[in-house]
Amino acid sequence: MRKYIIGFLIYGLPLPLLLYSLTVGPSQGLHLADYWAWAKAVLAGGVADTSGELYLINNIIENVRLPRVILTFIIGAGLAASGGTLQGIFRNPLVDPYVLGISSGSAFGAALAIAFPLININLSAFALGVVSVILTYSFAFSNKSASIVAVILSGMIVSGIFTAMLTIVQYISDPYKLQAIVQWTMGNLHHASWDKINSAVLPISVGVAGMYLLRWRLNLLALGDQEAKAVGVNPNRDKIILVVLATLTTSSSVAAAGIISLYGLFVPHLTRMMVGPDNRKAMPANILFGGSFLLIIDNFSRSLMEFEIPIGIFTMLLGAPFFIFLMKKNKINWV
Repeated sequence: MRKYIIGFLIYGLPLPLLLYSLTVGPSQGLHLADYWAWAKAVLAGGVADTSGELYLINNIIENVRLPRVILTFIIGAGLAASGGTLQGIFRNPLVDPYVLGISSGSAFGAALAIAFPLININLSAFALGVVSVILTYSFAFSNKSASIVAVILSGMIVSGIFTAMLTIVQYISDPYKLQAIVQWTMGNLHHASWDKINSAVLPISVGVAGMYLLRWRLNLLALGDQEAKAVGVNPNRDKIILVVLATLTTSSSVAAAGIISLYGLFVPHLTRMMVGPDNRKAMPANILFGGSFLLIIDNFSRSLMEFEIPIGIFTMLLGAPFFIFLMKKNKINWV
């Protein structure tokens, strides 16, 4: 029975959840009969009458809700896959793009692009995300190794540095751009559009596809460098490739939706509880369940109250207790 429930959560939930999420939103007065009439009209060839109620429903679904649902699923899949990949590379259950400073670095890069439009937002976010990873690992690396505590502390230091630099950008920005940057740093999907999907879907898809194709190598890297070399794998090369793919995915997600904190930390743990530690199974589970779970959180964020709560607040409230639980479970200390 447990096997069928897990199978449904991973493989059966995404499609019905995607369809249900199209009905969630602040627009009041839309009922099931309206959606059914709209669906029949679309299947019959589209909504032709631009003055009727069906045209209004079509506009709400096609231009407001559908882009948001698609973007949310893509970002959830990308962040979960990136978190699982980084945890496998560093052999550390407490690692994720936020803890390593990737999210903060990418956020600073994207904020620069918002404040100074001459810079491409995706390119700027990716470049600063790469810089954050290099700095984190450089600070943590000592005597040819990097301990769990050193990686976490280095990531927090790098994250703090980029957060401070982000604050400087906010301080010197004009009020209109400042408001956009502040809302975006909380992790917000209410500005989802087809333009954002077009800019984010390619880099996220490339990153996720690359991590999926290399998922079996994560099992070898998890054994340690010496064991990986013994079976003919170059661990340093594979780590660089996978870190670049995870950074590309994370930075593109941050550029599109802001900082969705700690999502890449707790979702890979949930999938490992369901399918086990084998990355050949865990990676597709991260992609599908990661997209679905973020959709569930987003549905709550835009329907729980009369106003929309930024999704980054929800993920932080979920991820922070989980992070503390993992620290206690792994008995991390200073000695």
